[in-house]
Formats: sequence, structure tokens, C-alpha cells
Amino acid sequence: MVKINPIKKITVTEQVMEQIASWITSNELKPGDKLPNERLLAEEFGVNRGRVRESLRALALIGLITIKPGEGSFVSEHESPIPAETIVWMYYKEIDNFEDIYAARKLIESEVLLEASQHLSDNEINNLEEILQNLNNLSIKEKNNAAFQQLLDEFDLHLGLCSSNKIYSKLMQTIIHLRHESMLKILNVPGAWENSIEWRTRFIQAIKDRDMEMVKKAIDFNFTRAKLFYAKVD
Repeated sequence: MVKINPIKKITVTEQVMEQIASWITSNELKPGDKLPNERLLAEEFGVNRGRVRESLRALALIGLITIKPGEGSFVSEHESPIPAETIVWMYYKEIDNFEDIYAARKLIESEVLLEASQHLSDNEINNLEEILQNLNNLSIKEKNNAAFQQLLDEFDLHLGLCSSNKIYSKLMQTIIHLRHESMLKILNVPGAWENSIEWRTRFIQAIKDRDMEMVKKAIDFNFTRAKLFYAKVD
């Protein structure tokens, strides 16, 4: 059992957060470990359960812990996704600025895609091709923007995870959350679905051919086209 120091200062919630966070950052609690329950934490800290609950929610928001209803709070795994609420909160002023989002996407996604393309195994390429096939199938069946976007996110998140740079993986998660609203609007523009499939098809083929020049061209093709679609969004 980790040592719990009673809270005596005014900023109670912040102090509870700081102490729990210190257990995690110092590895007293490791990824996957379960935290003591709210009642026990409240008793040991000498605060009410509401303060403990606020602290746990805040720690979950920044991704340090995961709250599982009916089970308790657990230290997040190192590769756990960044909560969407965290990204929205951090960039709430920029979320509707399509020009800035496009610039950020081009800068970050291009680097992540390029780096990931050099490390993809045959099995990972197969996984991407399966997602691509699902995109094609969906485009034939129905015009469901939300479902189509979910598959695009799955494709791009997979590439981020395949990167050897773990920071790139987190950056891709951030970009996917940031682009969410703008992507839904872009997918209403005629030709957007076809473009999303076309450039990813070129990208996968270039990777299979181990042709890095064509990989770069596929990425450039995507963002050259994407700029046109951004300009058509109402």
C-alpha cells in the first residue's frame, strides 16, 4: 500500500491530484494498477469523497488514470489513447479554425505517415488493406459520413501506432481528435470520399513496392487535394 499523507492545505483537490500523480510518475503505482477506492482515499487523505472524485476525474481527463464504472480507477497503460475531452479542452479556441487545422495536419500527419511507412510489417500492411477494403465497401453501400470517418481514423491511428516514435503516435491521436468536426464537413463535399480512398490506395501500394518516392507523392497528393476540399466547406 502506498503512503497516503493527510491533506491540510486549502487547495484540497489539487493536492489530492498531485499526490496521486506522484505515485504514478514515481512508479509506486504502475500501468494497470488499481487505485484504492474513493472511500478509503477520502479517509486516508482526510477529505470528503467529493474532493477525491473531482481529483480522479481530472486525472482521467489528462490521461493518467482510467475510470472503469463498477470496477474502480486504474493507472493508464503507457499506450492508452489520449481522451478526446482532453484534446477538445486544450484546443477549444482552435477547433473551428479550419486553416490552422489544415496546416497542423499537413505538418504532423505528413511526418507521421512518412516515418511509419518505413516500419510497416507485412501483417500491418494487411491490416491497413482490410480497413481500406471496408472503406470501399461502405462507399458502395451507403453515404454514412460518421462510419466512414471512423474507418479513416482507424486507418490513420494504426499508422501512428506503427511508428517507431511513440511521440508521433500521440501526435496522430491529437490530430485525429482536432480534425473530427472539420472532417465531417469535408466528407459532405463531392469527391471527398473518393479522394480519401484514392490517396490511401496509392500510399499502401507504394509501401508494398518499397518505393519511398511514391510514398511521398501519395502524401503530397492527399494534402494538395485536401486543401481544395477545405476551401469548399461552408
